[in-house]
Amino acid sequence: MSSQKEPTDRWSRGMPMIPSAPIVSCPIAASLGPLGKKWTILIIRDIAMRNIERFSELCRSVEGITPRVLSQRLKELEAEGMIQRVENRKSPKLVRWNLTEKGWDTIPILMSFTAFGSKWLSLQAMADGKPREMKEVYPQKGLGRYYVNLEVSPEHVRETLKGAGGSRRSHEGNMNTWQ
Repeated sequence: MSSQKEPTDRWSRGMPMIPSAPIVSCPIAASLGPLGKKWTILIIRDIAMRNIERFSELCRSVEGITPRVLSQRLKELEAEGMIQRVENRKSPKLVRWNLTEKGWDTIPILMSFTAFGSKWLSLQAMADGKPREMKEVYPQKGLGRYYVNLEVSPEHVRETLKGAGGSRRSHEGNMNTWQ
């Protein structure tokens, strides 16, 4: 008798996820090709979630990125079809970057990172250190279809804040970033 569990129609934690379509290469690993390079997710975040479209603005908003690396990542994202360069006809030096449909399809990924960070890394992410559900972070109507809500229990909030004990980093310098 085999010790392996037989696949069923219903999945639960601890069971393998069995694809119904043939897979040649892991889709997660394939997605990390264009999205897994340093700064890429933050560039997409700023274009999509903060409406930052100009090179100079992106250079300022993505803390720590150099102009050379930003230029390289923008070219890679454009080659992948995730963003498009939009030039102003009146001023060739005025270039904006917009997401393509493929780029907009990264929003659920960004929101999943936000949900995870808001719940499990709230001491670093939230000004008051309190874990939050997505509907508390982004209450705008119409966003719900783009994210998975990770429920935050009152016990989790208490444990997180109790365990902080003054170890939370100061957010005073970054408070305007998300407002």
